[in-house]
Amino acid sequence: MRKRSCCCLIAVSMALIIFIMFICGFISSHASVAMRFQSDFMVSGRVLYKLDFSWPKNPEHFTGQVFGVAVNHLAGLVYVAQRGDNIPKVLVFSTDGDFLQAWNTSNLEMPHGIFLANASGDPTVWITDVGNGPYGHTIKQYSPSGKLLQVLGSPGKAGSSLSPLQFDQPAEIFVHSSGEIYIVDGDGGMNNRLIKLSRDLQVLWMHGEKGQGLAQFYIPHSVAVDSYQRVWVADRGNKRIQVFNSVTGDWLGSWGSCFKEDAPYSVRLTPDQKYMVVVQLNTNQVTLLEAPPVGIIGQCQVISAIQLAEDVKPHLVDLDLKTAALYVAEIGANQAQKFIPVTAAGV
Repeated sequence: MRKRSCCCLIAVSMALIIFIMFICGFISSHASVAMRFQSDFMVSGRVLYKLDFSWPKNPEHFTGQVFGVAVNHLAGLVYVAQRGDNIPKVLVFSTDGDFLQAWNTSNLEMPHGIFLANASGDPTVWITDVGNGPYGHTIKQYSPSGKLLQVLGSPGKAGSSLSPLQFDQPAEIFVHSSGEIYIVDGDGGMNNRLIKLSRDLQVLWMHGEKGQGLAQFYIPHSVAVDSYQRVWVADRGNKRIQVFNSVTGDWLGSWGSCFKEDAPYSVRLTPDQKYMVVVQLNTNQVTLLEAPPVGIIGQCQVISAIQLAEDVKPHLVDLDLKTAALYVAEIGANQAQKFIPVTAAGV
């Protein structure tokens, strides 16, 4: 009897050891994958940014494909939009890397673009939803804690109407400090539009024709407005960036020579307006272009390029307007990463 008990104890101990080894191996393998995505990058040209390895402190909270990121520079908050079944669609971190909150909202299907508006007043979070279900084809405005405030578009109904306003897979929204809204509508749907709305959601002007000509689009994917009344649009399908006057909507120029290998997916400007940050998903690059002075568009010029690991697939970006830190949403690596200016890094 004593011999049998001893054998049972040995068997249980061996099973426990094997289980612990399995768990440790599982964690180690996942950690090594995350470290590979974090450490495998190179910088060419001028070194303007370096990776912040400490952000976030708990990357295990990323549980889906990370599509977008938005920063509240005054509150020190970073909102991360992710996709997947039975997971929170928005994660909230501090700019120091602490995990703060997850939104368990049921009215957000497939987040694409995300934007933090009115940081100095009453901040809200805008998210474009490209889902095909009952809540999709819309742009939603949320409180900082995830309460739905309003919905633009016709939920669940793709369309091209301006009255009532309809979208088909709206890609991104940019809300200017004036309250005016810029929307690129058409992440592969029937629409290929750039729309400007007033504060009270009236259409001020629009470009909405599919094609390769001036002021025509094929999958307009990202939009940003600089300090000189210029609207920059990542015209993804045409592998170019187009520029417009923000007041009149007049076409000002385009950049295409920098995008021979891969299309621009995201456009954002650094806080000092010196550089435009563009990501190219298929070549896994984050590129900084020299922003032209007022009155000139000219040709694009690459100042710095960050080559990320293979299959990271950077999608959209945002910058901290206070520190100039750069946050990159990566749908291949299922994470967001933080890059800090080299001056802030003490380099």
